Amino acid sequence: MSSNRQEPGGREAGRATAGLKDTVEADLGGRTVKVPRGGLYDRYRMDTDLDEVARDPRVSGVDFFRKLPKSRVDSRIGPTLTPNFYYRISTARLTMLARSRAIRARLPEELAPLEVAPGLGLVSVMFFRYDVCDIDFYTEAAVGIAVRPARHGKLGFLDLVTGLKNEQLDSYVLSLPVSTRIAQVRGHEGYGFPKWVTDLDVEVNAQRTTARVATDSGGVDLALSARTPKQTAFPSGERVGSLTSYTSIDGAWHSTLSQTNVLSAGTTRSARGISLEVGKGRMADDLRSLRPIRTIQFDAMTEGQLALHMPVPTSVPSRDK
Repeated sequence: MSSNRQEPGGREAGRATAGLKDTVEADLGGRTVKVPRGGLYDRYRMDTDLDEVARDPRVSGVDFFRKLPKSRVDSRIGPTLTPNFYYRISTARLTMLARSRAIRARLPEELAPLEVAPGLGLVSVMFFRYDVCDIDFYTEAAVGIAVRPARHGKLGFLDLVTGLKNEQLDSYVLSLPVSTRIAQVRGHEGYGFPKWVTDLDVEVNAQRTTARVATDSGGVDLALSARTPKQTAFPSGERVGSLTSYTSIDGAWHSTLSQTNVLSAGTTRSARGISLEVGKGRMADDLRSLRPIRTIQFDAMTEGQLALHMPVPTSVPSRDK
């Protein structure tokens, strides 16, 4: 991997991008949102010129996306192209143990927790920074639950091992705040995710990982501070993971696939030096309701890419609690 990449402009650059006053209006299925004038969405409406993106010094390359042709689909946000491409991202995730009883209380009856041992499941707090993507810069955070694949019956050993290696995961999200209106409308109306707009800062670099999700009043909802795990670089396409998220849209179950092209990432199973502030807000309430016992893993990706597909109908069999 090239050693002369230009790092993203950092938190202040992100704020400046997210807070641009020079905006234009865009229609998403009858909903009007403002987007940066001259940004990728303003110019391309999801049909982004990959050659132009490749010239962005923040982007390592676009070969991953050339192998994923887009298709036009009708959706609740109007006609759109899928997948949504994220050309440079960084992420952080805290994975925690929690009692299955508490998890089941927050899951729809059709879904079941992924258990690492009888009575113990996995929950996570995640933070995302999207520096270059089809709908322009934004940040995001999530409280999620690892669930069994919806079409599986009894969980097999290989399913569990694969999930814990973060290569193929299934999840149900309780809260998913974002920093821009276009991300909120697309995510809530188009995908069925529990999204709202708030002040949200995320910074993941080789030394430190910090994130702060604000409440409506400006207080702390969730905040993270940690030393970034040692990073390992991967050639594009060598390590591609997938996440399937389940949502109910208009009373029908859908699954949403996201594919992550990992370029630089690291993991630690030590909680030393990790500080998670659980304040007073929607995310904090969701996390407390899961009654996490302890953190068992911290993953940070300082550079990656993502393809987010539109949701598709799926069959989710009923399960007893």
